Amino acid sequence: MLTTLSIKNYALIENLNVSFHNGFSTITGETGAGKSILLGGLSLVLGKRADASLVYNKEKKCIIEADFDIENYNLNSFFEKEDLDYDSVTTIRREIIPNGKSRAFINDTPVVLTVLTALSEQLIDIHSQHETLQLADHDFQFQIIDALAKNERLLASYSKQRILHKDLLNEMEILLQDQKKAREAYDYNMFLLNELEDAKLKETRQAELEEKLDKLSHVEEIKQSITESIQIADEEQIGLKDLFFRLNSSISKIATYADQYQQLFNRLQSISIELSDIVDELETENENLEFNPFELEKINEKLQVIYSLQKKHAVESIDDLLEIKNELQAKVNVVESASDAMHAKKEEIKKVEGELNQLSLKIHNGRKKAIPIFVKKLETILTRLEMKNTRFSVDLVKTDEFLYNGKDVMSFKISADKGRTFESLKKAASGGEMSRIMLAVKTIMSKYTKLPAIVFDEIDTGVSGEVSNKIAELMMEMCVNMQVISITHLPQIAAKGNQHYKVFKEEKNNTISSNIKLLNENERINELAEMLGGKSISKTAIEHAKQLLH
Repeated sequence: MLTTLSIKNYALIENLNVSFHNGFSTITGETGAGKSILLGGLSLVLGKRADASLVYNKEKKCIIEADFDIENYNLNSFFEKEDLDYDSVTTIRREIIPNGKSRAFINDTPVVLTVLTALSEQLIDIHSQHETLQLADHDFQFQIIDALAKNERLLASYSKQRILHKDLLNEMEILLQDQKKAREAYDYNMFLLNELEDAKLKETRQAELEEKLDKLSHVEEIKQSITESIQIADEEQIGLKDLFFRLNSSISKIATYADQYQQLFNRLQSISIELSDIVDELETENENLEFNPFELEKINEKLQVIYSLQKKHAVESIDDLLEIKNELQAKVNVVESASDAMHAKKEEIKKVEGELNQLSLKIHNGRKKAIPIFVKKLETILTRLEMKNTRFSVDLVKTDEFLYNGKDVMSFKISADKGRTFESLKKAASGGEMSRIMLAVKTIMSKYTKLPAIVFDEIDTGVSGEVSNKIAELMMEMCVNMQVISITHLPQIAAKGNQHYKVFKEEKNNTISSNIKLLNENERINELAEMLGGKSISKTAIEHAKQLLH
């Protein structure tokens, strides 16, 4: 419940502090006294968007604080989830600094507005006059029926599965688009892949092929050079082999005279052996070397294929071509394995849709059971509010679409008098009737929700007389389950409050500001008498006020 409210430097409020109590509290005041400003300040601290133009003194901060006793409302998990310090008396603060920026705090911890709003929705319901129009809003109508049906957990599970369903449909669409693109390029990719596979690149060494080609292309030149080399080595008397033999013989004669000569002799022998091996290899190569036009053509064709592929794919090596081949294989596989991937995704979607259908059916059945209970309770309360001939109808129709809260379409309809057909609320109900219907709805909801507090801003607009007494009685019944605060212009309602507050204007230092105070019994009698008879309070008005109060 709301225990205290402090407003500084906001609109016409310079400095206001007020304590609230459990039960039923009423707030009155003349038109323009600042009742709406008080409500605006409360709305601001609960997360409403800040408006710098409403700052009282533009050179100072606007600070609004509200304390809530939340000990009995099981909100510990919220504080734990948002990493906030829990306190059984929680303080919410909102600040607007002169440059127009605002800050929000929960128990002195800075928070973003989404967190503040999420907590506020679990603390208090502020019902302003224009919110009566919510009755015609389908989302609000679902909130009412789902509260009675206790569909909260089912709706949470449904919402989670619906998000998953939406994600899977997006994935399916991406898969379809990817497959479409892949299919469009499939034939070309397949052609390129086959081309690379036919080249048998893994079995090819480009450098070796190029060497063989160079060798076969110059066979005659190579053969001539080898023949000349053999002749130079083997020619009698002047050949290298004969000359080295003679040189070895000459040095061998002195090799025994000194280690130095022996080493020279050994080196010459090594050279002679090496020369002999070289000549042998040249002779072997000369015997094996022959011009093979078929082999030359085969190697040349192989290299031309490789050069052509490298130019086509703008690469310089066989390794690069092999990498491109792997990429093409992957693209081809996407198309060739598409049916498997699509089937798997469809199965996932089918499974989630089955779960969604089960949840939506449970939600629908809960609503179906709750609707007659709601209609009966609502018509009973409306009878008390002098709308005894009013009949209510709730249409609930299944659809094939997975909507955000199930697969139902729902609408509230009303028949204001006997014999009248059912029509939508907008068409059939007047402003006063809408206010009474909304009050009846809030009365019902108070027994099904664990909201700590509710504020009514002149929900009694458009009613008077005995109806106002009935409205007050309903609010008194509601305060058994929650704290009820009513801003009212009717003395019949103001008199029923456990506490009565008055909003008024006062002049200080040539400035006018709004304030609020809790009335004692005499002040309360005078306020009620003034509401009954105007500024000139008569004895009759005083007596009437006492009668209302007691």
